[in-house]
Amino acid sequence: MKRGIFIFGFLVLIVLNGHSQFIQTITSADGRFLLNKIEAPLLGLEQNIKTQSIDTVYFNDQIQFQKIEGFGYTLTGGSAYLLHQMPVQNRAAILKELFGQGPNDLNINYLRISIGASDLDATVFSYDDLMEGEVDPALKKMSIAKDQEFLIPILKEIQSIQPHLKLIASPWSPPVWMKDNKQSKGGHLLPQFYATYAQYFVKYIQMMQAEGLIINAVTIQNEPEHGGNNPSMLMTAVEQNAFIKNHLGPAFKKQGIQTEIVIWDHNADNPNYPIQILNDSLTKSFISAAAFHLYLGHESALSKLHQAHPDKKIYFTEQWTGAKGNFAGDFMWHMEHIVIGTMSNWSSMVLEWNLANDPTYGPHTPGGCTECLGALTIAGSDLKRNVSYYIIGQVAPFIPAGSARIQTTSSNNQIQSIGFKRPDGKKVLVALNTGKEAVFTIDFEHKKYNFTLPEKSASTIVW
Repeated sequence: MKRGIFIFGFLVLIVLNGHSQFIQTITSADGRFLLNKIEAPLLGLEQNIKTQSIDTVYFNDQIQFQKIEGFGYTLTGGSAYLLHQMPVQNRAAILKELFGQGPNDLNINYLRISIGASDLDATVFSYDDLMEGEVDPALKKMSIAKDQEFLIPILKEIQSIQPHLKLIASPWSPPVWMKDNKQSKGGHLLPQFYATYAQYFVKYIQMMQAEGLIINAVTIQNEPEHGGNNPSMLMTAVEQNAFIKNHLGPAFKKQGIQTEIVIWDHNADNPNYPIQILNDSLTKSFISAAAFHLYLGHESALSKLHQAHPDKKIYFTEQWTGAKGNFAGDFMWHMEHIVIGTMSNWSSMVLEWNLANDPTYGPHTPGGCTECLGALTIAGSDLKRNVSYYIIGQVAPFIPAGSARIQTTSSNNQIQSIGFKRPDGKKVLVALNTGKEAVFTIDFEHKKYNFTLPEKSASTIVW
């Protein structure tokens, strides 16, 4: 029997042909490892050459928590435009890399899109823009023509690569004639247009379905407590509750629409907003999930919502990386708080913010985000992979939809971890080493397996 030796750090493992393999994928804060794969044998600790280990992660797949729905990004209108402008071969290659299921692909399966413009579109628009003073309560002029230019063609290309693609759609603002301030920025939805706006959601879902695109979920309003973006709208918990209970929920039910209704879609500093809505039992009957961002607050707030309403799902739908950040700091923070942190607190989805930008951090609306760093920077045929590419790349290829989070505990808080059991029966451990290089042991089914974690790095281990 042939033997091979892998040497990594100060841990040496003997590979015996014919044994199943551990695969360890590593990204380090210093960029020395970028989704580097290392294979190690599925052997017990007694068969390792070196057996000393400082830290242990205990892995128990008998205790299971939430099912995972997916990982991905927001495909903004600006992202779609930049992808659309790429040479066909270049675009096909990067979309395959992002959404394909091959050994070097990211296998992204969930995207967030905007209903109308987000602030990372080149211009502000809704699907029913009118002359000043006009209204269209019957939505006779509603059209998704703007999305048909770039967004929908890109989505169709992605769907041909990723057949299990799911979409969650969020409005930044309704048509301005529905708002009390008649502006794209800020303001509130006028009560006389609640029923009309519910039909706006219905027609949008139906129009996208006619394009062959299923909208799996909608949030009611992106960041309803932030009226300073362009576009944006303010919406209190009382307003969101009334809109769902009296208008959107019944409209979906009447039309037989199966799209999930998702509330909140804002920061973890105010879990009482979605809790207050879910405390209304009639409204709750229409709602599937609550969504969070983490620009304020702490990820532990997601567990507060779960404790109050354990029958409702929790999604994590947005976190940006910025022009003034750095790879090391952003990678470690996002892995700790967004990936491990939110999923340890019951999130079943992790979406980073925009998929792509140009070298000037555009396109964006006047007053939109001027420093949002995409997972990709696209300049014609030139492409750069940025930090959020590696954040999602550290988990999306290894934790498919339907995986269950399982119990893991670490003997040393220098190593933060989260574990999963996949539908195919394989196990996954995501381990974040926040300190110096360390050997750690996975303790699983009365056997122990040693691994080296480079200094300040994330490892995803599959066996």
